[in-house]
Amino acid sequence: MNILRILPVILSFLLIGAHFQRAGYSSLALLCLLTPCLLFVKRSWSIRVVQVLLLISSVEWLRTLFFMIDLRQDAGMPWTRLAFIIGGVALFTAASACTFLGKNLRKRYGV
Repeated sequence: MNILRILPVILSFLLIGAHFQRAGYSSLALLCLLTPCLLFVKRSWSIRVVQVLLLISSVEWLRTLFFMIDLRQDAGMPWTRLAFIIGGVALFTAASACTFLGKNLRKRYGV
């Protein structure tokens, strides 16, 4: 049932891909959609690349969070719900990078 273990990774890449598509960066969105294909490569470097990209994606979510909070504060709009939602997505994306710390997946990828 390794597919259930990597489901958060796939979902994280789908979310960041949708974020980039909405921002108009179609090439980055396509890259995010293709990155989970690296999980078919049973090498340790492939999961390291996926982990690094997940951490970079988490940083992008945090950058977006601070940008959106600043916009909402300037407009005099509430921003706490936005902070919880995007902060949760950033935390989920960062936690997805820890998926490969489990014994079964480490054995599968030779780490």
